[in-house]
Amino acid sequence: MWKLIFFFILSVPVLVLSWRSLFSTRNHGFYRFFSWECIVWLLVCNYHFWFENPFGYKQLISWALLLISIIYVIAGSILLIKIGKPHKSKERETLFQFEKTTELVEQGIFKYIRHPLYGSLIILTWGIFLKNTTIPLLFVSVVSTVFLYLTALFDEKECILYFGVKYREYMKRSKMFIPFLF
Repeated sequence: MWKLIFFFILSVPVLVLSWRSLFSTRNHGFYRFFSWECIVWLLVCNYHFWFENPFGYKQLISWALLLISIIYVIAGSILLIKIGKPHKSKERETLFQFEKTTELVEQGIFKYIRHPLYGSLIILTWGIFLKNTTIPLLFVSVVSTVFLYLTALFDEKECILYFGVKYREYMKRSKMFIPFLF
């Protein structure tokens, strides 16, 4: 029961951040919301395992994934803000301000992957999952990953509409989430 209460409490800020996106299945934020909810559920289920058996192989891999996740999100966010030139004139009320980029970012981490922020969330998902691996949480992690993949696909459609051929060419030179692999 306490897990459900904790989940609903943590879901409130996720809902507040996502409410504009929830009315359009053609918006990348719609799918991101469900992934965030999966991540919240993973946190609620696994938070008390974070420091259990600290030098176990799953814990070490988990901490490595969580660190990589932080690197992805910091590197991606800084470049989006500095080079992407977010601007209010990009009229999409469902976008966060940093997502309203007016310049295509192809430097730094974006040279290798198109979605470092979504990649960060995928890595975060699996890092949290490894804290306490169970079949139900494996299912939640897979669902979160699928929703993040869908988020990226819809985001790419939006980017193609905004940046056109330039973005299609960029897609040929970069991977989606993992440099040189995928």
